[in-house]
Amino acid sequence: MRIADINIGGDNPPVVIAELSGNHNQSLDRALALVKAAHDAGVNMIKLQTYTADTITLNCDGDGFVVSDPKSLWYGRTFHSLYSEAHTPWAWQEKIIRFAESLGVACFSSVFDATSVDFLEKLDVPAYKIASQEIVHLPLIRCVAETGKPMIISTGMATLGEIDEAVNTAIKAGASDFALLKCSSSYPASPEHSNLMTIPILKKLFGCEVGLSDHTLGIGVPLAAIACGASIVEKHLTLDRNDGGVDSGFSSEPQEIEQLVSESKRVWQSLGHVQFGPTAGDIGSMSGRRSIYVCENVSRGDVASPINIKVVRPNKGLPPKYYDFILGRQFNSDFSKGDPLNWDMLI
Repeated sequence: MRIADINIGGDNPPVVIAELSGNHNQSLDRALALVKAAHDAGVNMIKLQTYTADTITLNCDGDGFVVSDPKSLWYGRTFHSLYSEAHTPWAWQEKIIRFAESLGVACFSSVFDATSVDFLEKLDVPAYKIASQEIVHLPLIRCVAETGKPMIISTGMATLGEIDEAVNTAIKAGASDFALLKCSSSYPASPEHSNLMTIPILKKLFGCEVGLSDHTLGIGVPLAAIACGASIVEKHLTLDRNDGGVDSGFSSEPQEIEQLVSESKRVWQSLGHVQFGPTAGDIGSMSGRRSIYVCENVSRGDVASPINIKVVRPNKGLPPKYYDFILGRQFNSDFSKGDPLNWDMLI
């Protein structure tokens, strides 16, 4: 898969995406500062969200329109008020995208209805994201796929059947480049709900790149995801987790994103391929293996015994597996303590 000039999967290191979400706190300057912080942390891509409160919900407080989970960061708030606070004003988005591009960082967005797709098409974004809650919005998936641009689909909460419907809808509408993200749609998410072993299964079932949209605290879960085969990791970014932003409580600060970028490459490098025997880096350590040495001076005709041969380091002599076979055999010449034992020394 390829987004902008970034190759995803295959022999390429994992891609780290910084999600800005609502952490701009309704300040364009802060949004641009988040972009700069993401760039400085070394991320590959930055993602926005393109919606308004009115394109995503209704302005009412009836049943179902209020966050009812007491454990939620947003308990008691209406969806409309929450999205009004969290949305990124559309008037800012071209400035944010062009600023990211000027820094050499690709920038794209999550879309939530056809108007957001039409708007972003005019800005020529390189890709689109379908949020977890939108995976059942098949008309939206069809609309995005018809642009012909790469798309990333989060699968949080989705059954296997719903994922299959979304993928088939995308393919039938013309999508050729798409990826799936494993996701837990709780905020913040618990590691035990991440179920990362799903990643290789998704990859096998749908034949596409698979990654993780992560809402846990810290970088342990996304690093584990890479070990499970994830080629994409998405994390929310905030300048300060204590600043009271709508998503700050489960977002990562710049130094954490920087650590994730560097450690994700190390994890990916460590996976390598199936390997038995010494690697190029092991050659110098081979001398630390044991082998059979003469441990006391011997004369021609002396018999090899535990008195005059010993299994020690380094590895210049015969391998230890021949020790019992050599016992009782005669030396064919005089040898000194410290000589590595070889077959041509024995009768």
